[in-house]
Amino acid sequence: MLRPWVERYVGYVQRDVTLGVHRGLPSRHVTLIISLDQPIRVTGMPLPGESPVCLQAMVGGMHVGPVLIAQDRFQAGIHLELNPLGTRALLGVSAAELSGHVVGLDQLGTPGLAELPARLVEARDWPARFALLDDTLAGVIADAEDPAGEVGWAWQRMRAARGRVRVATLAEEVGWSRRHFGERFRAEIGLSPKQAARVLRFERAGQVLRQRGRVDLAGLAVGCGYYDQAHLTNEWRALAGCSPGTWIAEELPFLQDGGVFSGED
Repeated sequence: MLRPWVERYVGYVQRDVTLGVHRGLPSRHVTLIISLDQPIRVTGMPLPGESPVCLQAMVGGMHVGPVLIAQDRFQAGIHLELNPLGTRALLGVSAAELSGHVVGLDQLGTPGLAELPARLVEARDWPARFALLDDTLAGVIADAEDPAGEVGWAWQRMRAARGRVRVATLAEEVGWSRRHFGERFRAEIGLSPKQAARVLRFERAGQVLRQRGRVDLAGLAVGCGYYDQAHLTNEWRALAGCSPGTWIAEELPFLQDGGVFSGED
């Protein structure tokens, strides 16, 4: 029941964290983070002008800018990656309503979800916590109208291509005008098709940077669907708020020490 909409649970415990601020990067998921310790302090929102928040459990919609999260020396919690097509059924709101926003889980109006953080803290171990998540999410799934099959198909096609498919091609393949396709896609996913493709290409570039040692940025750019290295770097600055080199130095210093980049950052 949950498999189409919940893609992954990640439980984490981190000690002696030295990075003061973590960048929550744009991705293909709607994100739910539940702290098992101190509340999560979001110091920078993806949309300009929105005030910082402090939440025990936060839901982040799809976004095209970084979410800045202050980090304590000790952290424990659970990170859930949700398919945006399933947020209406799981959380009672559409991905479009969440897009660009960070909100408290208790603000969504579902008592079972609002009580979840306290119940997870009381659970004895990770298997018990994951079982509790399964039971709770399965219990709150609403009888929501299924998203348009065409949008679901196009989203899967775009994901499989890692954003390297033309919007006009997708519209033609589902038999809609480009304008109608864009409107329906945004209403279900929360981003326009062009924005979603940008996020998918960016996410792929980030995955490669995490997985590999030495990376040539020019080659990475071509491999991830960018025009050139300058295009990659400009997109990284727009979506992450920093250059690839700065992000590596902050989040993956062990790669930085190994000289991960060749070419200019």
